[in-house]
Parts: sequence; structure tokens; C-alpha cells
Amino acid sequence: MASKQKILFASAEVVPFAKTGGLADVAGALPKVLAQMGHDVRIVMPRYGSIDGEKFGLREVVAPFTIPHGREQIEISVEQSDAIEGVPTYFIRNDYLYNRDSLYGQPDDDHRFVAYDRGMLEMLDPLGWRPDVIHCNDWHTGLVPVFLKTTYADLYGDIGSLFTIHNLAYQGTFSPHIMELAGLPWELFTWDQLAFWDHFNFMKAGLMYADKINTVSPTYAKETCTEEFGEGLEGVLAFRKDDYAGILNGIDYEEWNPERDPYIAAKFSADNLEGKTKCKHALQKAMSLPQWKDAPVLGVISRLSYQKGLDILDEVLPDLLENHRLQVVILGTGEEQYHDLLTRLALRYPEKLAIALKFDNALAHQIYAGSDFFLMPSRYEPCGLGQLISMAYGTVPIVRATGGLADSVKEFKSIRSTGNGFVFEGLEPRDFAAAIERGLKCFTDKPECWDRVVQNAFASDFSWQASAKKYAKVYKDAQAKAKTNYQQPQAA
Repeated sequence: MASKQKILFASAEVVPFAKTGGLADVAGALPKVLAQMGHDVRIVMPRYGSIDGEKFGLREVVAPFTIPHGREQIEISVEQSDAIEGVPTYFIRNDYLYNRDSLYGQPDDDHRFVAYDRGMLEMLDPLGWRPDVIHCNDWHTGLVPVFLKTTYADLYGDIGSLFTIHNLAYQGTFSPHIMELAGLPWELFTWDQLAFWDHFNFMKAGLMYADKINTVSPTYAKETCTEEFGEGLEGVLAFRKDDYAGILNGIDYEEWNPERDPYIAAKFSADNLEGKTKCKHALQKAMSLPQWKDAPVLGVISRLSYQKGLDILDEVLPDLLENHRLQVVILGTGEEQYHDLLTRLALRYPEKLAIALKFDNALAHQIYAGSDFFLMPSRYEPCGLGQLISMAYGTVPIVRATGGLADSVKEFKSIRSTGNGFVFEGLEPRDFAAAIERGLKCFTDKPECWDRVVQNAFASDFSWQASAKKYAKVYKDAQAKAKTNYQQPQAA
């Protein structure tokens, strides 16, 4: 490695401490790999009430102190856990702000994340540690690059910043009072700086002020510069295109490994698939489905929402269940209309469709291991982790070619024996149905082709090591840019 870097990784959710989605998985895995590469990596997140301090060995490392917050001062302290090997995790603690039942969606999220962003900078001096770069993730951290270039420019203006978009649809939009709450000068509240249609937008703030920007797949980086996928920020991203790139997420193969997964019925590998057959039978039994040996099982683990293409799935599912000998297992929660439709279909086809309208980590592992196919008909998908995990278990993905799905799943071509799944382009249900038909034909009629596509899925490598090297390069570029633009404060 050319040089060791000091990296502060800022994320509002981190596995194993708190999770609502894929951001937490990234935040729990990428820093660990960067640390294994020799970098000094530390994580900072809010101290939510749901975090088990005793379980994770939290201890106070910075005694309570006050930080500016609008016209007031509020008190925070900093705790630390060493639960992630080689990566100290800091927690910004203020029980009034963060001791809540849920991580986001609170009426005072504006106050909560202004304090979080400011608190992580205010904690650096009492900690006695100064990063070379701060890696900001999603809208919750959008003020950090702004603070580095304004309020804290004299102290920390030479610290580089990278802002990562995990999902552009969630932007943290509030009234302009954020300017006062954050102590920012009103002259910055203009269309080409911090204003967003007369509102303050955390995401736009990060995009405008970060030294470098990235998102979680190359295709999503291109898509977000268009009106269709840009969520109103396509102009900002086009403006920053020279500093904007896509880096595909990885997965943690220590957690997602069929050779040592504690949640599945039998261990297996690409060289020994006997255990996968046992996992399939165990999944069928667990979901009260008959143990049909010749029928493929199609798995779905998803938020049941329009974005995830549930409307497309719902159009295809009745015909699929009526006219094919197969079984479908669905795990997830979401919009009530999809709950109702899936419940009715499960009652109509009890031998073919099983649903679990909940979050269940153990069952998720069992579906990845026991399914033959994994369905992801997403309308958009910044990266997607489900398709990456499914392939680690030799479960063949059927996906729409968008975002990270397009970057990670390639159509299987039997003549060349290339490709690791089945892909469709359009948004019409018939496009999705045709991709499923190609997969089913491969499974049922062409055993040698099925064996090949399964092995290709197993051979697909989405470990974090390759992506971590790309991040290290971007960190270095961000730090260099910050230092180039930094103006040393004049002595009094």
C-alpha cells in the first residue's frame, strides 16, 4: 500500500449496531476491509436508544461537552465500541435527540442530524485524532462537507471529504431554518449553493460541497445524471460530473458463506451441492410447502414497494402460479396493497406460494440457500445486495437491468456458457415473464446449462477488497483536492 490514510467513516446506521437497510451493511463491512489493508479507519454514528451498550461494550471516551445548535448550546458526549474488529466506532450521544424507537422519520430529524454532523467535527479535538478524509454517507451526513468548507475551514479545511449516494430518492429536505440551526450564513442560501426550491436539502448540500462524490454502482452513477433517475438533482450531478463516479458495493463473505452459515440446514459449496438440496427441502418444510423435488423454488427478499418492482411481480405472479410447476417464497414488508394481494394469492395457491410478511434474518439466509432463483424486478436499484448474496449461494438471479443489477448480473448465454443470471430491460410485465421463462427452461430442459449458470453464479466475486482499493484511491484524491484549495489561516 502506498500510504496509510486516516479515515472517518460517517454513517447513520452500521451493522451490527443499528440497521434499516443496505447502508448499514456497507458501513459495517467496508471500514473493516480498509482497516485490514492497513488504514486507520474509525466510524461515527448516533447513539440510538436501541443499541445495546452492554452487549457492544460501549464506554465513554469524551465527557459531556456543549456544541452550538442554532441559538442554543446542546450537550453531547462520545462513546466507543470495539465490536468491529480493528475499527473503533464512536457514538454521538444525546439521549433527547437519539433515544427513539426508530432511526429516522422523527419530526425533529432536522435537529438530530444537524447535531450529529456538527458533533462529529467537534469531537475530533477532545479525541486527539484528526482524519485525512471524512467519508460521508447519504443525506444524514450532508452538512459535514459544508462545515469543512465554511464554519470549520480554519481548523479542518484541509480534511478531504467524499460523499456517497446510497439512494438518491431520500434527500433530507427541510425548511430554510436549517441555515440558522447549523449557523450558516444566509448568503449561501442561493440556487447554486444550498437552496433547493426554497428548501434546504441535506443531499444537495453534500453534493455541492464534497471534494469527491460517488454512488454505489457505475450504472447508477450514469442513471442519476438523467431526469428519469436524478430525483431533481440531476443538474447538480451533471455539474459535478468530473468529481463523480460509481463504485460497486461488495458483500461480506464471512457472513454470506454457505460453507459456514449457522442459519442454514446443511453446509454446501460449488464443489458439493448436496447440502443445497437439503437446504431447499428444509425451506419448503419451514414454509409449509410440499417438498417437490423437480420444481424450482423462486425466492424474493424485498421491501414490498413500487420501487422494488412489486407491481411488475404482482402482474406476473398469478399466471406463473397457475401455469407452472414451481414454488415461490417471499419475505418482506411494505405497502399494504402488496400485503393484501400476496395474502390472497397464498390462500389460492397454498402448495405454490408461501409468504412471510416480516423481517427475519435467519429466514433470509435460508431463502438465499434454499432457492433456485432469486427475483429482483426493481424499477431502480442503486446497487442491490440481494443479487450479490444469492450468487454466493449458487442461487441464480433474475433481475431488471438497472443500477447495480445491470453491473453485477449478465444474461446467461448457453452457447458460450457465459453469464450468471437472467436479465430483462423493459418495465412491462411481459419482459419480466420472458426472463423467468428463460430461466425455467434452463432449469427444466437443459441440465448441463443449469449446472453451468449455477457455477457461474458461484464464481462471481463481489468481495469488498476490489471496491476498497477504489475507495482508497478516491480518498487520496479527495484529500489532495482539499489541500490544494485550503487557505492557511492568517496569524493574528
